[in-house]
Amino acid sequence: MKISEVFATIQGEGVLTGVPSLFIRTSGCNLRCHWCDTPYTSWAPEGDDWPLDRLLAWVEDFPAYRHVVLTGGEPMIQPELPALTRALHARGLHITIETAGTVEADAVCGLMSISPKLANSTPWERDAQWAKRHERARMNLPVLRSLVRNYEYQLKFVVEKEADLPEIQTLVRELNAPPGKVLLMPEGLDDSTLRARSQWLVELCKAHGYRFCPRLHIQIWGARRGV
Repeated sequence: MKISEVFATIQGEGVLTGVPSLFIRTSGCNLRCHWCDTPYTSWAPEGDDWPLDRLLAWVEDFPAYRHVVLTGGEPMIQPELPALTRALHARGLHITIETAGTVEADAVCGLMSISPKLANSTPWERDAQWAKRHERARMNLPVLRSLVRNYEYQLKFVVEKEADLPEIQTLVRELNAPPGKVLLMPEGLDDSTLRARSQWLVELCKAHGYRFCPRLHIQIWGARRGV
């Protein structure tokens, strides 16, 4: 499996925010978000091939941690993902998979953290060819419906502006997702941007019954790798 990095930290986003978690970040993605905060797994993917036994040995070095997060990039495009999730599950670990929800895999997990990519993600000004590919691939309703039907899930949206809300509401209705499963997270990689966007985003959450999703790791450590 192509691995960009592994690290032990706390979960910084979503319903498990604050939980000590082991992160396994795969490298490679089928999308190219213009605001991607891990370009080393997408725009310029880097990393090494780790066999399954090496990954499991690393996990076993942290016996106090009972949560593992498989993230990327897009972990669902990794052929070895199903085998890894089964092995982690057999060890009694809670597994979160962070995915854009564009592809499926026969994976085992306790939480499917689905982050559908809105129109605000398409890199029109950055790369015209990738923008076209991204726009075609960023939303896959059959896959999203399958993930929502078959897993415990959260829907986590990256929000840049208030005008993103109608697109979110349309998709939430399409998936028949209850408001408590919907998390709105401000886009941004610095404290001032997150603070400014959080102020109006919290009001949208209050008005529609959605959950506000902070980026705790950015607030604590800034936009650094390995945290």
